[in-house]
Amino acid sequence: MANKTAPKLLVVEDDEGLQRQLKWSYEDYEVLCAGDRRAAIELLRAHEPAVVTLDLGLPPDPDGTSEGFATLVEILALKPDTKVIVASGHGARESALRAIALGAYDFYQKPVDIDQLGLIVQRAFHLHEIEAENRQLAERDGHEALGGLITSSDSMLRVCRMIERVANTDVSVMLLGASGTGKEVLARGLHDSSGRKGAPFVAINCAAIPENLLEAELFGYEKGAFTGAVKTTEGKIELAEGGTLFLDEVGDIPLPLQVKLLRFLQERVIERIGGRKTIPVDVRIVCATHQILEAMIADGAFREDLWYRLAEVVIKIPPLAERQGDAVLLSHHFLRKYARDMKRPVKGFNADALAAIEAWKWPGNVRELENRMKRAVIMADGSRLSAADLDLAEVEDDDFLNLRSARERADRNAIRMALARTESNVSNAAKLLGVSRPTLYDLLKQYNIET
Repeated sequence: MANKTAPKLLVVEDDEGLQRQLKWSYEDYEVLCAGDRRAAIELLRAHEPAVVTLDLGLPPDPDGTSEGFATLVEILALKPDTKVIVASGHGARESALRAIALGAYDFYQKPVDIDQLGLIVQRAFHLHEIEAENRQLAERDGHEALGGLITSSDSMLRVCRMIERVANTDVSVMLLGASGTGKEVLARGLHDSSGRKGAPFVAINCAAIPENLLEAELFGYEKGAFTGAVKTTEGKIELAEGGTLFLDEVGDIPLPLQVKLLRFLQERVIERIGGRKTIPVDVRIVCATHQILEAMIADGAFREDLWYRLAEVVIKIPPLAERQGDAVLLSHHFLRKYARDMKRPVKGFNADALAAIEAWKWPGNVRELENRMKRAVIMADGSRLSAADLDLAEVEDDDFLNLRSARERADRNAIRMALARTESNVSNAAKLLGVSRPTLYDLLKQYNIET
C-alpha cells in the first residue's frame, strides 16, 4: 500500500514491470508512475514531487533520447527545484553530460541497480529538503536566513532552528563559537525573529573598549560624574530599551563590572555613573564569546552566578571547517557582492580554486574567507579566480611523514576536488576518480565528507 504521508517520488518509465519493481522497493516514498511525457507533466503539476527518476527512452522515441530530454526540459521549466535523476542505456557518457548540462541532479546507466538508485534518490530528497529550508528562511520577512546568514550546512540549520525556538522568549542566550563564525549575524537574526523586532538592536564588543571606559559605555553617566563628562549620556543598556543588547566577547568584562552587570540582570534596573536614581530597563540580553568561560570560572576570572544569568540557553556555533559546503556557498556570495560593488569583471572560480576552498581549514572562519575573497576580486587579472588568486596553498606538516596519513590526505583532496569540479554530482565525481559510485559513497562516509 502506498504511503500517502511520505515524500513523493515520480518515476517516469515506460516499462510497467520496472514501475512495479520500483514501487515495491521504495516503500519509504509515495511512488507515482508515468509512462510518457504527458502523464509525467500531469503528475508533476498535481503532486509537485521533490524527486523524479526519468528514463530518457520514452515513447514515441523509446529507442532514442529525444523525448526524454524534452521531458527533462519541461519538468525543470515548470518546477526548477525538482531533483531529476536521469537514466539511459543509449550513449551513456554523452547522455550524462547533456543531462547534467540541462540541469539534471544525477545520472545512472541502465540496467537499474535498485540499491544504487535508492541511495541516489535518498540523497536527492535530502538535498531538496535542505534547499527548501534555506529558501524558507531566506524568504521570511524578505530577508536572508536569520539576519543574512547564508548556509547549506545541516549543523548551521540546526542552530537556526534552535534560535527560532527561543526567539520569542525573553531568556538570555549565550552564543559560543570561534572568532568569525557569525555570532553577531545570528544575534541579529534572533532579534529580528522576536517580538522585539521593532525596537533597537544594540551591540557592544566588550574586548574592544578599555576597562576604564566599558562601565560608562554600558551604564552611561551623569553630567559632572568625572572629568570630561560635560553632559548626561545614556549607556548601551538604556539605548536598547524594549529591544536586544548584544554583548560580544563577554568574557573580557572585568570582575568589578561583572558585579554591576549581575545586579542589573537580577533587578532589571541600572544606575548611571555619578547618579543616585535607579532606572528600570526592559532589555533582552544576548551574549557571545570565543573563550571557554567554564575554565575562566575555575580560575576565578569570571563569576559563576553571572554565567548562569547570561547562559540560560547556550547555542554552540560550529567553525566554518565543520560546515560542509558553506565555504564554497559563501565564496560565491562574496564574489558576486564584491564584483558588483567594485565593478570588477570576475564571474566565477576555476576548479582548483573551488577545490582549495573546500580543503582549506579556515582558521579565521567566515571573516577570513570574506577578506580573501575581497582581496582576490580586487587583484584578479582574469574573469575567474584561481587558488593562487586566493593565496590558498597547501600547508605541509608532519602528517606527510606518515604513509597512512599521506594517503588519507591525498584521498580527501582528490575527492573534494572531484566534487568541486562536478558541483557535488556523485556519479560524475566517481567517474573522474576512476571508482564506482558505491565505492565513492563508502569513502565519503569513511572520511565524513558531505556533498
